Formats: sequence, structure tokens, C-alpha cells
Amino acid sequence: MKIWQCSVCKYIHRGETPPEKCPVCGVDASRFVEIDEASIPQKAAKRTAPDKKTISAKPLSGDPERLKPPVPPKIETGFEKIQSLLIKHHAHPVSVHTPNGILPAAVIFWLMAWIFSFDLFSKVAFINLIFVVIALPFVIFTGILEWKKKYNGALTTIFKIKILAATLTTVSCLISLFWFWIDPEILSTPKAWVFILINIIMLAAAGIAGHIGGKLVFKD
Repeated sequence: MKIWQCSVCKYIHRGETPPEKCPVCGVDASRFVEIDEASIPQKAAKRTAPDKKTISAKPLSGDPERLKPPVPPKIETGFEKIQSLLIKHHAHPVSVHTPNGILPAAVIFWLMAWIFSFDLFSKVAFINLIFVVIALPFVIFTGILEWKKKYNGALTTIFKIKILAATLTTVSCLISLFWFWIDPEILSTPKAWVFILINIIMLAAAGIAGHIGGKLVFKD
């Protein structure tokens, strides 16, 4: 049985032919490459550097590819090295926990402030949104970086939905924050339901983006 790997999200498929569409990221069969069992990261054996004493100066015979000199590793600049470290240490999946954890609390406090007319709850929600806005630039930067470097900037349906959901979350958060800043009494006005609706949309969009992110990370 052949083993195929998606070149975008690294999903592994076993079968005589690749799937028509990747079940994780949605790219078509042309983006799958055939690999061997040892190439699968989870099962790849640790490779040790050869002993210098065992290296022979005699050229290898047979496969011409083996006769080619090894390609020297690319030397990364300072910023490129930072980008590689951010991807290697999963900066986006880690940093996105900040807004995803705070946003539900903020929406709950908005709802409580609206229902019980308690100003303290609205102030707590406002402070929570400030922390979300502070975290968003880094979350968005690392998300774009991971999309371009790890997923080759693929624009399949799943990535379009994730980008749209992240954009909707950011815009809704900014609208909610600045609206309350300009009008702290918004929850006691007839437009309060519009304000609450914006926050519910923000929370739903964040949930969709998080669900897709989890699907890409865990491949199920």
C-alpha cells in the first residue's frame, strides 16, 4: 500500500491513489506526494551523524543523485531566524489561547451587565476586551506567518473561512471596544441589542476560527 502526504497540511493518506481532496485542508489530489514509511515524522527513526572515520573519499557508484554534492543549509538572517523559531515553537496556537479564553468571559459580562443593569460587569467586559486587542496583533502576525510558511499560503475553502472568521472577530472586537468607550451607557439604550449582537458574532467567529485551527493541528 502506498503512502501519500499532503504538501500543505501534512495529512497522511494510505492507499493506491491519493484522495481527490484532502479531508483536512481541502487541497486537491495534485498537492499530495508519495512518501515512504520512514518519512512520516512520528515514525521516523533518529538519524545520527556519520563518523568522520567511516567517510570514504571514493565516489559512490550507481544512482547519479547520490553523486551530487550535498546542498549547504540556508543561512537565515536575524528576522528569518525569529520567524523559524515562532513556527517551531507553535507561537500562533499558543498565543491564540489568550483571545479565545478571554472573549467568552467578556461576552458573558456584557450580557450580565445588560440583563441586570450592573455597571461593574460592563467595565469588567471592557477591560477584558482591552487585553484581547493588545494580544491580537501578535496573534494575527503569527497566524499569517504560519499560514504562509507552514501551509504554503494555500487558499482552499477551509483557509478562506478561517481568515474570514479571524477578520470578523477582530473587526467586531474593535467595534465593541470603541463603541463602549465612546458611549459607556450603550447597554441602557435601545441600541443595546445591536451591541450585544456584535459581541455574539465576535464570539461565534472566534469559535469557528479556533475549531478550524484545531482541525489543522490535530488532523481530525
